[in-house]
Amino acid sequence: MSKKESFQTIAGTKDILPEEQPLWQFVLESASRVASSYNFDRIDTPILEFSSVFKKGTGETTDIVQKEMFSFSTKGGDDVTLRPEGTPPVIRAYLNHGMEKLMTPVKLFYMGAMFRYEKPQQGRRRQLHQFGVECIGEEYPIRDAQVIQIFFSLFQALGIHDVIVEVNTLGCSLCLSAYKKKLKSYYESHVTQLCADCRARYKTNLLRLLDCKDEKCHRMKQASPQILDFLCEDCNTHFQTVLNFLDILSIPYFLNPHLVRGLDYYTRTVFEIFQGQVAEDMSYDVNKRLALASGGRYDQLVEVMGGKKSTPAVGGAMGIERVIECIDEKVKKQHVVQPPDVFIVQLGEKAKERSLFLIEEFRREGVRVGEAFGRDSMTAQLKIADRLGVTLVLIIGQQEVIDDNVIIREMKTGSQDVVSSSQLMDEVRKRLPIRE
Repeated sequence: MSKKESFQTIAGTKDILPEEQPLWQFVLESASRVASSYNFDRIDTPILEFSSVFKKGTGETTDIVQKEMFSFSTKGGDDVTLRPEGTPPVIRAYLNHGMEKLMTPVKLFYMGAMFRYEKPQQGRRRQLHQFGVECIGEEYPIRDAQVIQIFFSLFQALGIHDVIVEVNTLGCSLCLSAYKKKLKSYYESHVTQLCADCRARYKTNLLRLLDCKDEKCHRMKQASPQILDFLCEDCNTHFQTVLNFLDILSIPYFLNPHLVRGLDYYTRTVFEIFQGQVAEDMSYDVNKRLALASGGRYDQLVEVMGGKKSTPAVGGAMGIERVIECIDEKVKKQHVVQPPDVFIVQLGEKAKERSLFLIEEFRREGVRVGEAFGRDSMTAQLKIADRLGVTLVLIIGQQEVIDDNVIIREMKTGSQDVVSSSQLMDEVRKRLPIRE
């Protein structure tokens, strides 16, 4: 390694530092609590999967598979990939472990790291973290609405407001087939005006033309045919029922007839959830919105990945980094590293020995203890306690060891009291502020 070379994080990755951990813990615990309250059970799948899980599940022509996967061959010659999304691994686990024999629906949630090789952007990195839910085995449209409701409940728990849904349907394979023919006909005379990616998508993945963010492609999309005009009766009824449930739940939504999502496995309902200011006339500025979560129904994925029969399913996922960015500053300030409940100042070797026993006693009682065993001076140790924001200090010197007592010092007032060791725990509990 050259002298100029230094060790840094890889572009698109980030250390989650100790001072950030309480906020992350708040989000993860809130997500777990909300999912559990809807009777979803946690599943953890490996970070590393055979590449075929995503090529088959996510789709060969998706941007994830074609551009964004971290894939490599093992020493044994296996083609493997760092997990770029959560749904195909969950379905792989569902099939591997015979969950199709369980009572339906099977309701699962997951939290973990995903990996995508793409240009880092706001709230999205090459190593990102997602929370997701999957409801497998039930076709009834109330499940589509419930998945959306789970994310709304979570955003409320996190103090994130001004949340809205964009929703659409892709219909079934028959609806989609008729729609694609019309869509291909529309774009046929405009192919040369499309961006380079969309010119390729025109041949391989027509629906992805509607998901392009290029300004030229976006303008062309506005006049394109809409899937809603090609729905069969069953798909139309299903979609109208989903919207009815969203109305019942008082979830604000906008119908986006060009919403398709970027993954091949979606059928019928698709949605994206944004944070954005909604006006009194229920309009909002699409340029000032931030995507927080997305998902939809995928009734064919289980069968595509080797299931013996078609199995209805619906799910969604949110990006944890982006959600953390959206949390109100007042809420963030409530979730910071907490100082120790007490700080032990020890003077001399016998006092250090005594402190070790006290730390274990307090730990068993759930009291957090700070110390500075590397410092011998009382002044130095008190300065550390003050910097930590500790309100209660326990001082143990040679005389306190002999007399089997401890000096309790209130940092705010400087007042001190001598307490016997047998009374110490009760006295500390009396003086400690009640934790919220």
